[in-house]
Amino acid sequence: MEKKSSYNVAVVGATGAVGQKIIQTLESRQFPVHELRPLASHRSVGQLVTFNGKQIPIQEAAPEAFSGIDFALFSAGGSVSEQLAPAAVEQGAVVIDNTNAFRMLPDVPLVVPEVNPHKISTHRGIIANPNCSTIQMVVALKPLHDVFGIERLIVSTYQAASGAGQSAIDELLTQTRQMLGGEQPDTNILPVKSLPKHYPLAFNVIPQIDVFEENGFTKEEVKMVNETRKILEDESIQVNATCVRVPVVYGHSESVYVEFNRPFDLQEVRQLLEQAPGIVVVDDPQQQLYPLAQDAAGRNEVFVGRIRRDLFNPNALNLWVVSDNVLKGAAWNAVQIAEYMVKTR
Repeated sequence: MEKKSSYNVAVVGATGAVGQKIIQTLESRQFPVHELRPLASHRSVGQLVTFNGKQIPIQEAAPEAFSGIDFALFSAGGSVSEQLAPAAVEQGAVVIDNTNAFRMLPDVPLVVPEVNPHKISTHRGIIANPNCSTIQMVVALKPLHDVFGIERLIVSTYQAASGAGQSAIDELLTQTRQMLGGEQPDTNILPVKSLPKHYPLAFNVIPQIDVFEENGFTKEEVKMVNETRKILEDESIQVNATCVRVPVVYGHSESVYVEFNRPFDLQEVRQLLEQAPGIVVVDDPQQQLYPLAQDAAGRNEVFVGRIRRDLFNPNALNLWVVSDNVLKGAAWNAVQIAEYMVKTR
């Protein structure tokens, strides 16, 4: 892609929770957009999105919609990406894809700009955004892995409803009102819409995100394992994940246990985290200060706290990692990749 003063940007899935955040992020970051082209299914054609004070009609996401596009930011589901991303690339666009469609392909870079920006230049038309829960964890782990080397990770996630889309947010809010009113809650979305059983998320915790694999882990958990190793470029790291949905609208939280290859100084760990890009350390137990999903909502950073050495393994560390899953976990990470490409042209 040649250096330009402004760029034509398509957003695929413009009506979804992440698509809307991408458009808002492009505006708030003053990304040099010449033309914004919001794309969605035929059902949404003609609806208007607001960008830089203008009302822009949504067009149908189809192969011919990418003519003249420089950046195509996809967030409309894996099947849509598989169908349309090659067409966008063929017409000269760089695709930044927020689905699972291309993440683990060897020739597709899986990028978190704070962690592995050098991979961006290796793209062949498609750059993959990692899973939201993976993104915030590797941002926190990268500065520590570089110095101490990670041997093993055990992560338990507490993931917001927004990770399952706008329909899950709506259902959580509806269920809350229903249950507070003494009604039986409607359950149609979680844990997985296509499966026969559904459970309420309101006043509940659901230990299933995505479908189960034969090994007893869910696809979400397997994503965290494979993506972490690919992004950190270290297949020797042992990763074990348990992913859980909690009744929060925005903001994923994670309890992360890390075993290093060598001893570490706790103060050095804190300094490394404080100096690392994209991280805000919130860690003062005496004042009851630690990262909260409520505080992370609407912010682009990854928040880290509860930093403490393990009680039994001197080479192990415990962390609490929180971030807005729709921003850093999706929209902001995608726009950040595009920004990096513009700046390094």
